Amino acid sequence: MSSDFEGYEQDFAVLTAEITNKIARVPRLPPDEKKQVVANVEKQLEEAKELLEQMDLEVREIPPQSRGMYSNRMRSYKQEMGKLETDFKRSRIAYSDEVRNELLGDDGNSSENQLIKLREERAHLLDNTERLERSSRRLEAGYQIAVETEQIGQEMLENLSHDREKIQRARERLRETDANLGKSSRVLTGMLRRIIQNRVLIVILAIVLVITILTAITFSVRRH
Repeated sequence: MSSDFEGYEQDFAVLTAEITNKIARVPRLPPDEKKQVVANVEKQLEEAKELLEQMDLEVREIPPQSRGMYSNRMRSYKQEMGKLETDFKRSRIAYSDEVRNELLGDDGNSSENQLIKLREERAHLLDNTERLERSSRRLEAGYQIAVETEQIGQEMLENLSHDREKIQRARERLRETDANLGKSSRVLTGMLRRIIQNRVLIVILAIVLVITILTAITFSVRRH
């Protein structure tokens, strides 16, 4: 499931990069080529929307516990799609050939003043576009850091879970070892007790034997 989503992601990234490049070229193209590129961009925007729909369907099939990260990425892609559509609309009207022709058909001074005004507006628009692109790159970098941080956190949680299992197994082994040591201690105590008892019996038997021998020797001496 996630592999399909990542495949759509790669296609979306390639497609949006192509669209961004073409949008930046639109204001500088001659009329005939501009129409062709605009039609191509419109088609690619539709393809990008279809990719977003496919990605959205894939996210809905992902289990809820793993869906959060993909939902965040989808929000970022939808924002990027909205920005592309806005930039495309602006690029179609910025310095359009139709507007230039109308201006050049009017009074020279008025046309020149309006053309200067349009240049200033275009410069202002390009400046805002660059700011938006920088902000978008910063947001994308921040999002990437957040995703990596989340992945690291998940890996740490998994490692902690594994470590906890290892510690629990080690505790169980220690309990088993303590139990075995207790049994061994009781066995050794019993063995020592029997050894001591055997030695005491041997000593008693030796004493009895010595007394018996001495008694026998005493009776033998008295008879003689």
